[in-house]
Amino acid sequence: MKSKLIAVAALAAVFAAPAFANQELAQKKNCMTCHSVDKKIVGPAYKEVAAKYAKDKDAVKKLSEKIIKGGSGVWGPVPMPANAVTPAEAETLAKWVLSIK
Repeated sequence: MKSKLIAVAALAAVFAAPAFANQELAQKKNCMTCHSVDKKIVGPAYKEVAAKYAKDKDAVKKLSEKIIKGGSGVWGPVPMPANAVTPAEAETLAKWVLSIK
């Protein structure tokens, strides 16, 4: 029984690691200064972003571009500045945001 619990815990850690790693990237790139997972700070909560783009087949591309270039007007008058991220990092962040339920 104990070995089964250890195996389940190990699997949970493996599957949670990518989501946690992407949150770490968001923190490293200072995204969490203006955003949080579940509440509005300066920008929208990531859950709101995921919900808004849930049915958009081009969401990863659109969000990746906004992460890199910045944007304004979608969530109110406060603009999001451009961010110092690579295209790969922007795509990773966009996919992570869209995965949040």
